[in-house]
Amino acid sequence: MSKGRGTKQKLPPDKALESYDEVIVEEVKQLFSKVRAYGPPPGAEWRLPDPSVVLCEQPLSHPRLQALKRSLNEVKNRLSDKDLAVWHQHTCSTNRAGTVTAHLRSTASAELCTQAWAKFYEILGTFDLLPETALRIGELNSVHLCEAPGAFIAALNHFLQTSGLHCDWNWVANTLNPYHEANGRSCTIADDRLIAHTLPWWFFGSDDTGDIMLQKHLLELQGFVGNMRSVDLVTADGSFDCQGDPGEQESLVAPLQYCETVCALLLLGPGGSFVLKMFTLFEHSSVCLLYLLVCCFSSVHVFKPATSKSGNSEVYVVCLGYKAKDAVRPLLSKLIRNYGPDIASKAALFPNSSIPDSFLRQHEEICTFFHSMQVNTIQENLLLFTNMRDEQRRWLDQLRDCAAQSYIQRFQVQFLPRKRWVCRGGPMNWGKPCQRKQMGSFNQRKEMQFQQWRQRLAQGPYRTWVEEHCQGFEGHGFVLTGPLIECDLDAWFTRVGAALPKVCSSTFCEQDLLDLLNEALEERARFPERPACSSCSLQSPASILAEVCSAPNVASCVVVGDNPSWQKMLLLSGNDPQPQFYPGPSYPEVFVSTLYDGHPDHQQELLSGVLSALRGLVKGSALVVPFCSALTRFTASLVLALHLCFHSISFRCPSAGPPAVLLCVGFSAFPRVVTILQEVLDEVKGLEQGRQLLQFAPMEDLMRGALPDFLTSFNDTIMRQQLHILLQAGQGS
Repeated sequence: MSKGRGTKQKLPPDKALESYDEVIVEEVKQLFSKVRAYGPPPGAEWRLPDPSVVLCEQPLSHPRLQALKRSLNEVKNRLSDKDLAVWHQHTCSTNRAGTVTAHLRSTASAELCTQAWAKFYEILGTFDLLPETALRIGELNSVHLCEAPGAFIAALNHFLQTSGLHCDWNWVANTLNPYHEANGRSCTIADDRLIAHTLPWWFFGSDDTGDIMLQKHLLELQGFVGNMRSVDLVTADGSFDCQGDPGEQESLVAPLQYCETVCALLLLGPGGSFVLKMFTLFEHSSVCLLYLLVCCFSSVHVFKPATSKSGNSEVYVVCLGYKAKDAVRPLLSKLIRNYGPDIASKAALFPNSSIPDSFLRQHEEICTFFHSMQVNTIQENLLLFTNMRDEQRRWLDQLRDCAAQSYIQRFQVQFLPRKRWVCRGGPMNWGKPCQRKQMGSFNQRKEMQFQQWRQRLAQGPYRTWVEEHCQGFEGHGFVLTGPLIECDLDAWFTRVGAALPKVCSSTFCEQDLLDLLNEALEERARFPERPACSSCSLQSPASILAEVCSAPNVASCVVVGDNPSWQKMLLLSGNDPQPQFYPGPSYPEVFVSTLYDGHPDHQQELLSGVLSALRGLVKGSALVVPFCSALTRFTASLVLALHLCFHSISFRCPSAGPPAVLLCVGFSAFPRVVTILQEVLDEVKGLEQGRQLLQFAPMEDLMRGALPDFLTSFNDTIMRQQLHILLQAGQGS
């Protein structure tokens, strides 16, 4: 932003910058000046190549750029024996801007104040990112790609709310859906604190995955933003987990960056801005992408925010003044036809002969500039890792303090009351601010990649938990007390998407356990019968049914499922009600598929059985429902429906039949629930091949109250026992 567009009032500084040593102030000044721009030489013009030569030739390597890459990787290789957690803690302590986010949280009440928040606010304060036309009209429209967890949105809201810019802001965001069970966690951000509260603004596409690299989603997103006057700003903060091969981060992320760029060029209106995260710029794919951008925008800058750790390869390409779309339409049409995850591997975007030498020279100079800063930072961190003197620590602390003060003053950050947050000041008391934890050194993690799941389980944090086996008390400590009354059934809706190939992730479990179990199941297609284990003490079906039927005021007991081992367990006591059995799905004692409860046929059978049973219940009845798991949103929705109808729900792990059963006691008739379940069943039966009903209760309800903790305990218990069974089966085979 230019400094004349707003009427910001600075927060009172904790400490005047004048009180710091001049050398410190100068170094901090340089920290905020890591930017380089492209521009054609005087009298020259950079033009897009003819579309006929696009994606036709094999990519070339650029010797000077590859030399920079080798040099950088040689320095990075010196980190391979460093424990990641220890190294991360060290680099955080040496990061000049490492205290900025904490300072922002305490002084500015910044919503979702992460490093990403600070980086984007810094970009907003450094560049005139918001088009003059949008501000003059009083309407700003932004699209945020690969945006989870939503810090760019929160930062832009803070900027607009405190800058005196009076405009109507509309936004749409996209990311890999953190709730979609087929999305692997290596590229999915689990932190849904903002997403959970703003779901209507998020685009996940017709298959509900949120994968922006699918061509159909590109076109669907264009329709999703069709009500906007014009798209003024597109941000793209996407990346993958490249911990397994950090030296090739640029190449691994290139296809995503191509798709993000094509999406931006399709959506943006004239004069619009684009912010793209990239990682080093050494490969021909990056050369082509940058040349595409300098030809499509009035100005293009490569920027390393002060709040981006200096030792990583991350830079932001800031593009201002999108030229008329007509000029790029022929090329854009070809890019859209070739859009997809392999767009960067088919062929070079542009042949080397189409890229001017003047651009290449500038690009090499820019790469050299950022390469030098990164290498210097890594080398300094290596030196300080083993030999940091007290005076160096004091100097760094002064630098960090000065950088935090400078950030607040330079970008005129103001306090924003919670009532003006994106989430309207509501407490973020649900959602999961968690990330995948990387442990050990790079060399140790590479070694772990070649170990089988049994070895990783034995060396990991779950070994003792799994080896405890079933002790006969699983589920006794977890009770859902109901009937739940704080639930708006008018807000329930069905979400349909592509059929799940497997359950890769779940909102309702410990993800590491699911990863181990998936690998165990994929290792063997068939398993021997459940091996005997003297340390296991599972409850018999008879004792479970006796427990339910002897509960106070139980009028009747209905069991869903036709498992023979359960139907034989008639109660001997004449005082307790005899269980009645309704048809339902059958369950193997050991998982045989990574779909778990996600198979469409299984879900239909389960829903049909529960629905039939509910219709036969009288007030005070008990219902026993077999479950293999409740990992999917569909099954979680069904548990929530039961939570609305019963006074208490607990679970047990039986010695025969399904992996677990839900014990629902104290039925309280709720005809509306039965109506909804029937509508869901009718929709399930009418779905075409390859489509699946993924959920029918909103995530807001599935993540509220005691339900998520109950489901997580339920699923973790089942997965722990299944892993134990498979361990025993493997030892016996």
